[in-house]
Amino acid sequence: MVDERVLTELDRRLAPVDAVRAAAYPGDSRVRQPVHTCYVPADAVVPGLAAAWGAAALVALAEHGLPDLGLPADLVAGVLPRVRAKLAAEPVEDLRVDAEDGYLGAPDVEDDDVRRAAAVLAAEPALPPFLGMRAKSLEGPTRRRGVRSLDLFLSGLAGAGRDRAVVTLPKVTAVEQVAAFLPVLDALEQEHGLALDLELQVETPQAVLGADGTTTLARMLHAGAGRITGLHYGTYDYSASLGIAATHQSSDHPSADAAKQAMLVAVAGTGARAVDGSTNVLPVGGTAAVHAAWQLHARLVRRALERGFYQGWDLHPAQLVTRYVATYAFFRAALPAAAARLDAYVHKVAGGVLDEPATARALATVVLRGLDCGALDGDEVAAATGLDRAELDRLAGRR
Repeated sequence: MVDERVLTELDRRLAPVDAVRAAAYPGDSRVRQPVHTCYVPADAVVPGLAAAWGAAALVALAEHGLPDLGLPADLVAGVLPRVRAKLAAEPVEDLRVDAEDGYLGAPDVEDDDVRRAAAVLAAEPALPPFLGMRAKSLEGPTRRRGVRSLDLFLSGLAGAGRDRAVVTLPKVTAVEQVAAFLPVLDALEQEHGLALDLELQVETPQAVLGADGTTTLARMLHAGAGRITGLHYGTYDYSASLGIAATHQSSDHPSADAAKQAMLVAVAGTGARAVDGSTNVLPVGGTAAVHAAWQLHARLVRRALERGFYQGWDLHPAQLVTRYVATYAFFRAALPAAAARLDAYVHKVAGGVLDEPATARALATVVLRGLDCGALDGDEVAAATGLDRAELDRLAGRR
């Protein structure tokens, strides 16, 4: 037998390592992850915005009908009633008021546009579950303007019954920017009484690979002192910064996959999420154009889900149709096999697949994500898996 003194010394030497790892990698969050973030320019925020997006999506669906999305017809037919209900009840899960690239207002009207957007949202009887703002970057020419817009927006939003908001920081290039921004967030929280989460947009090559050869993303994430809830891929800024021709800029370009894989590795175990970007091919115009845009969007959403990206950006109301059809179809198709394997794992039933705890965690997580977005119902999940929400959370390792 190994001498107890040897084991005690082993514990003593590794205890600090255990503590550091536990702090840096606390595990997945129990907080629901939205399936998308909808970006709306500050000057385009109007009363009833979220409901209007849902209504516009339903009109587009009724007018054009769904094309072949490369999914089984019976699966699509099964999810359509759920999608219509979602578009009527909660079409936008995460709203981001945009005062950066999507906002074209002149500097002398930005104050008014941001104040007006905040006032509109503060007066809304029902807001999306997640809400925030993307201000301008921390580069020298825009940093004070960006902080001012954030200050004005949060001031107008305070007192609207919200206790939390999201700040999206674009075009981050250096770990020092993240560290320097934390005291600003502290001051904004204290001033406006809102808890603020921070998202970083991965739009520059410097955010992925630093001059010292290290993965900047991971250093940025851990410099965020637990505030950072997501890394968001910026499809077009990132592609352009690599010199990729505009025709070939897309979230499924090999360069995008390389950056997004680095994002996935950086967030693993931290509680932060890696988020896919957008497509600027919008479903507008005649039916043929709308169908082509829907087919592209559905393919990109399905591709992202298969690669572990459960959230992306939507830029137009009609994109909500394929966002939810593709997402709901993904989770409903995943349920039967996930349920059978979870049942076999929990009850230690021998079969053709030998699952380990890590795989059980992934199986439980996909079921939980389906529940969170409305693709699955609690009763059918309980019947299929024999597990309640608390047991699924435990198996998923959610903290």
